[in-house]
Amino acid sequence: MLSTEHKREWDEKGFFIVRGFAAPEACREMHARVVGICRLNAAGERVPNVFVLPEKKPNPLAQNPEDNVGKVFRLHRDPIFKKLVEDPAVLDLVSDLIGPELDCFVSQFIFKNHGALGQPWHQDSYYFAFSTRPQVGVWLAVTEATLDNGCLHVMPGSQLEPVHEHVPDRRPHAQYGYTEIVDYDMSKSVPVLMQAGDLLVFHSQLMHRSTDNMSGGIRAAMVWHYTKSGTIDQTRERFGHQNPSHDFMKIERRHAPED
Repeated sequence: MLSTEHKREWDEKGFFIVRGFAAPEACREMHARVVGICRLNAAGERVPNVFVLPEKKPNPLAQNPEDNVGKVFRLHRDPIFKKLVEDPAVLDLVSDLIGPELDCFVSQFIFKNHGALGQPWHQDSYYFAFSTRPQVGVWLAVTEATLDNGCLHVMPGSQLEPVHEHVPDRRPHAQYGYTEIVDYDMSKSVPVLMQAGDLLVFHSQLMHRSTDNMSGGIRAAMVWHYTKSGTIDQTRERFGHQNPSHDFMKIERRHAPED
């Protein structure tokens, strides 16, 4: 259940961290599964429902197909990732924030390979043109997230802001659809340093970004988002097209094993 401290941090800062949430072997299993998906995709074998997005900036250290992948979307129906998305320990946290009936509508594995650009300052609610707010993002560190390999940075308290104007990311090799906030002072932002297995839970209006991966390795993460069941996706009305990463799935609650 949501602790008093986590609720306070959510209300005041717009995020909280659960340290050591996932075991190292669970992180390795997820990583291995998504590497397998990338290799099947590169071989021309279709993986049902999954959307593989290449990284736009070439990786000079690339040796395998996954080394040139930016993100893999729509994983929450895959058995390994579905188990994580429906984990009672996660659902108990999210239910205390936005209610017991939940849909997962976005899931993505982020590779953040060597040299990959970070994502500029943004609010997820800008991309989520939905009939209800907020949504809850869940960010699991699959590998360590450091200043060197491009960890997240967040602006505490910015979840209380309205959704700001976002302008297109004009950097060379900017990933498809990236936009950024340019009308807000981010000088009081803080980095989110995480070990593999740590879990970040954050408000969809929290301003956040990531920086470039300057290390020789990857900064892998699994990220998924929940909304209240019955939420209407208004993306087409707002942007003129559907978002290919959206895939609404009603969450079936599983009970934790008896002690």
